[in-house]
Amino acid sequence: MNSTTVVQPVILCGGSGTRLWPLSRAGFPKQFLCLAGAESLFQQAVQRLQKHGSAPYIVSNEDHRFLAQEQLREIGVNDASYLLEPFGRNTAPALTLAALAAQDAGTDAVLVVTPADQTVADTAAFDQALQVAIADAVQGHIVILGVTPDKPETGYGYIRADQSGRLHLQTIACNVQAFVEKPDVETAQKYLSEGNYFWNAGMFVLKASVWLTALSNFRPDIAQACQAAWAAKKQDGQFIRPDKALFAQVPSESVDYAVMEKCPGSTQSIHMVPLHAGWSDLGAWDAVWNAQTQNPLGNAHYGDIISHNSQNTLVHATSRLVALVGVDNLIVVETPDAVLVANKASSQDVKHIVNSLTAQKREEHTLHRKVHRPWGWYDSIDGGGRFKVKRIQVKPKASLSLQMHHHRAEHWIVVSGTAEITNGDKVLTLTENQSTYIPLGEVHRLANPGTIPLEIIEVQSGSYLGEDDIVRFEDVYGRSK
Repeated sequence: MNSTTVVQPVILCGGSGTRLWPLSRAGFPKQFLCLAGAESLFQQAVQRLQKHGSAPYIVSNEDHRFLAQEQLREIGVNDASYLLEPFGRNTAPALTLAALAAQDAGTDAVLVVTPADQTVADTAAFDQALQVAIADAVQGHIVILGVTPDKPETGYGYIRADQSGRLHLQTIACNVQAFVEKPDVETAQKYLSEGNYFWNAGMFVLKASVWLTALSNFRPDIAQACQAAWAAKKQDGQFIRPDKALFAQVPSESVDYAVMEKCPGSTQSIHMVPLHAGWSDLGAWDAVWNAQTQNPLGNAHYGDIISHNSQNTLVHATSRLVALVGVDNLIVVETPDAVLVANKASSQDVKHIVNSLTAQKREEHTLHRKVHRPWGWYDSIDGGGRFKVKRIQVKPKASLSLQMHHHRAEHWIVVSGTAEITNGDKVLTLTENQSTYIPLGEVHRLANPGTIPLEIIEVQSGSYLGEDDIVRFEDVYGRSK
């Protein structure tokens, strides 16, 4: 690699992590959770690549754009570009958007591509493997980081390298012979013994032009559809949006199926660099338990927990005391609106609970009780047939949209801070212990003109209290479209 090489970090920030319910939900998915360390998995992914390249590309869906932006602001990253997918189309189109963005920047950058929802314990080993991969990618190869297996894992796909023995002890680029599907236990044990099989972690290093050429060769339909949607893109500051109607026509496919698995034996060379760095995708609660620091009894506990005569447990308490007595091998995850109790050996089956919630059209699969918004957050603390009570916090200088509801009226009580309230043709300022009433059908807005957070209690009453009963007329966050 020479001094003129441009390295472009790309963070693929899709996915919902259903096996980590009830912490991970569609509205606040796994990558934004703090599951291993003080930062979220998304923040860790960005920090791992910061030293290797320029301002990152974040490929995310439209709904998570402000959540991603706020988490990067927390770690001092303010120069990212957000490539916003109007629909999830898997990783091949996501990577293509990043390659097209890099192409538009006028340099054939080396893309360093990583999912947003993984953890790496040994950053020095990760850095070393990545440097080798970048240097190899400069030569025109597609390079994949292959994780050295430490157990006969049946939940991952594998990469077969062209060298046998203790290849994992070397940080070198070698040829990929084949990609193989998730094995059974016996086959996984054979892979572990042979020493030239590695877990496919979905981390790739390659030039933008190499990806676009390979995609055009193997899946020209995806390449052409992505290029059409990108050519009609719109940009709003850091947010870049491919055309919604054209992107809807993009076939959904993974990077592996679209390109990687077709490379061995073709004219497109594909190499692998072994990664032995304490990697985990934290794909289920048992993996989270493995990644946590455990006490001598094998317990990993977070939150307000009292335990007696219990061992090998993972407990995550969010809002209240959780007590354990005489239990073994359990996972307990408590949130304000849902509690999961599972045998650790059945961690993968949590997805069936999410499927049931989805089939029943219950909100618990999508949103937490506390919901983050670009202006702050709200917490639905109580509710009944014709009423709902929310605690709302608005950031300093932030504002909700100018809006109206067809089916509900609202009462607002200021708990702390200063509220500037538009209520029809009136604008009033309220402070602590003051209140106002927003009639059904009245156009209104809540804003915080102050320098400290504004907190209010909102009491809704009406025949329908769903979050979709909002008609927006003006919105600084582009949600009135």
